[in-house]
Formats: sequence, structure tokens, C-alpha cells
Amino acid sequence: MKVFKRIKELQAHLQQLRANDKTIGLVPTMGALHQGHLSLVGQARDNADVVISTIFVNPTQFNDPKDLERYPRPIEQDMHKLEQIGCDILFNPEVSEMYAGNEQWHLEIGELEHLLEGKFRPGHYQGVTQVVFKLFDIVKPDVALFGQKDYQQFKVIARMVDLLKLPIRLVMCPILRDDDGLAMSSRNIHLSATERQNALILSKALFWLKDNFKSNNITQLQEQAANIIRQQDGVDLEYLEIADGETLHTANQNSVSFVALVAARVGKTRLIDNVLLND
Repeated sequence: MKVFKRIKELQAHLQQLRANDKTIGLVPTMGALHQGHLSLVGQARDNADVVISTIFVNPTQFNDPKDLERYPRPIEQDMHKLEQIGCDILFNPEVSEMYAGNEQWHLEIGELEHLLEGKFRPGHYQGVTQVVFKLFDIVKPDVALFGQKDYQQFKVIARMVDLLKLPIRLVMCPILRDDDGLAMSSRNIHLSATERQNALILSKALFWLKDNFKSNNITQLQEQAANIIRQQDGVDLEYLEIADGETLHTANQNSVSFVALVAARVGKTRLIDNVLLND
């Protein structure tokens, strides 16, 4: 696996690959890699000749400086995992390489920015689009792969690609879960044994929704699932929403696709999860 920290050196290498008609698949991450991330690398291999993963903890998408500070950065372990899974290239830049001075960025992505996660993390999706656009511009991938766990993020990035007419195919890859149902997340390492047990209520409520889903009873189902979570000690529910899979507005009988999304604090750790209800 080749490792680059400088944009110019990475681009020179990618230019050589393109000259040999190689297609490029991009897997952007913030590191602290788990099996979910590695599955994206595996699926990138099925979609492109060359797989590049990026590890960059992007400061502009954190609302809370303490959250940025706490974000795990086990770079040596991450590099080993990427090598083991067969990643071809790692791009691991410093903040100073990605941002020059006091940059300004605003992309008008509409209501998607302010719903659900956007309501609880104002400005978050501006930071996401800013860094993903930078990575797209640097790498110029043929295909980019993202996890379903950040469903809203995928929709935001798809909106950006559409607005800016970027020639990139996006692939959303399924959520990977531990055997107990907990969605894999870099934040799970912050959970104590008790908190981890408490956190299982999130996937339990989502799976209950999927098993009982009827599109003509959305309000009642949503409230029942929210109550399942509220009854669990140690879990502070922020939202549980049955949303239209395209707009992320509250779903209704005219919706074609349905997704249930949840966010909650378990102890000091904020977790998100979702399930497609009529996939």
C-alpha cells in the first residue's frame, strides 16, 4: 500500500494510473477503522481497478471542539487494517495540507441540511460537503463509496454531486453490525460495558419497526418505537423518525421509500443508526 501525505505527490501517482486506463475508487474515512469501513474498501475493489482510502479527521464538521479532541486516531492500526484488506493507496494529510488559512465555504443544499442531524448539529453538513468536495477534487475518483449508517450524509453528498455536476458515481454500502445488533461505529469504543448493553435498544427499536412497518400507520409506529427507547435507562433519545427515503421529511402515504433513523446519547457518546423499511 502506498501512503501519501501531500496532495501533489498523490495526484502525480494518480495521473500515472489514469494514463494506464485504471479506474479509481475512493473510500473517505476519518479513521478509527472498523469492519464496516473495511467492507467499503472490499466493495470498492468490486467497482474500480485501484482503491484509495483517505483518513482525515475533518475539523470543519465538528460542532463541539471536545468531540473533535476525543475522536480516536489509531493511525498505525488503521494502516495495518488497510494493508490487510488490500487497499492500494492511503491519503493521510495534515489539516494544513487540506485547508489554507481562513477558507470560506457554503453550498446551498436546501432543507436536507437542516433536518434530523442538521437540526442537532448545525453547520455539520457544510463541513462534510466542504471536505468531501476537496477530496473529490484532489482524487477525481470514478466511484466513491459511503456507508448507509450515515444515511443523511449520503443524501447530502448525492445532492452536492448533482448540484455541481460532478462525474462521480456514488455507492451506498449496507450497515455492518456486531453479533448483538449494534451498528459498527468508531464511537463505540467510548461505551462502557453497561452503556454498550443499553445502546442495543436503538437497533432493537429499529428492527421492531421494520418487522411491524405499515405505511398507513406511520405516526403511531414512530411513537411506539420512540417509547421503546425512552424506557431504556441510560439512553437519551434525540430523535426517531420514519422519513421519506429521498427527502428525509416525515414520511407519508405518498412516499415511495421509507427509512427509520435514530439518534441518541448513551452516556456521553452520541450514536446514530437507521434501517430501510421497504428495501
